[in-house]
Amino acid sequence: MLKNTLKILSGSLLFLLWFSFLSAMSFIPPVFGDPVIGDPPQKIEDNLISEPEEYNVETWVEDLRIPWSMVFLTGEKALVTERPGRIRLITDGVLRSEPYKIIDDAEHVGEGGLMGLTKHPDYHENKYLYVMYTYRENNDLYNRVARYLDTGDTLEFDLVIVDRIPGHRVHNGGRIAFGPDGMLYICTGDVWQAETAQDIDNLGGKILRVTPSGEIPEDNPFEGSPVYSLGHRNPQGLAWHPQTGDLFSSEHGPSGEFGLRGKDIINIIEKGGNYGWPHALGASGMDEYIDPLIMWSTATPPSGMAFWNSRLYVATLRSQTLVRIDFQKNGDSYEPVNIDRLFADGSFSGTHGRLRDAVAGPDGALYVLTSNFDGRGNPRRGDDRILRLTRK
Repeated sequence: MLKNTLKILSGSLLFLLWFSFLSAMSFIPPVFGDPVIGDPPQKIEDNLISEPEEYNVETWVEDLRIPWSMVFLTGEKALVTERPGRIRLITDGVLRSEPYKIIDDAEHVGEGGLMGLTKHPDYHENKYLYVMYTYRENNDLYNRVARYLDTGDTLEFDLVIVDRIPGHRVHNGGRIAFGPDGMLYICTGDVWQAETAQDIDNLGGKILRVTPSGEIPEDNPFEGSPVYSLGHRNPQGLAWHPQTGDLFSSEHGPSGEFGLRGKDIINIIEKGGNYGWPHALGASGMDEYIDPLIMWSTATPPSGMAFWNSRLYVATLRSQTLVRIDFQKNGDSYEPVNIDRLFADGSFSGTHGRLRDAVAGPDGALYVLTSNFDGRGNPRRGDDRILRLTRK
């Protein structure tokens, strides 16, 4: 009897150990074979600049908590999202103490929560604003893009634009923006399941394109689908070139998948383009995938970005710098001719810490959001904050 009891207990223990192993493995992305790794396509090295002398830098707003995205409503008023679920109002550089709106069902878990914010191209007529946030349904996480009406005192829910985008503690994408074509573009992450980026029927690991009311445009590349481009791991920035209208996007490279790290990228997004993740990284030479414009070998994680005075400015997280890129256009292609890392104290440290977004303001200044309370930074006095850069 004792022998049988011990056998049963031993079997139960083995089962519990195996179940625990499987549970832990559920957080490890599946392996589909190592990606083809190409070289960085750019031929230049980054320049580290600790104190860029051509700018005045001031703190515009402080005492925020994980600001993620900002939009100017007028020259005097702006709204900024905080990842825990709050939208804050700034008037004439003064942060209103009470939230302008709380998104009650925003689930702030890991990298998820309240993220992207943008306004309708005809905001001054219709007062529509759009937000992207993570929410929980039963035990599953999803991301949603919803439209709200700005009443002047708060935001009132109006319409769900895209729902049940895959969500996770990590890799949620989150950036949303209207393009020059009047369509809404949405960055989605692969939610730690790399192969979803290649599944055209899965909304994860994509850049989506929909009408302002959430319908699928007739000229989208895949019939009946909101997918505009695929093969993305975790895109977090969108910016259109002010002269050409070409769409640039920033994207996080691997952070352990396939034993790889770094390889963060800047892409030029083509309609229907496949950007390779998880099958290719860098200038792979594989015809079915589009090579990035820039790839950094070490971890940079680029996030929000903006064109300002015809140069691309990219907020970065681990490298804690504002990356400034000058391009030369040759026919239909772009070549980076200068890459500066502004506010760099070293390869992985910067004057202002982690940076989440860069926004060109209506006053001609550039606004940069810090992200030192996101659980991976070292908060300074007054963090998180919004910096204001002007040319001397």
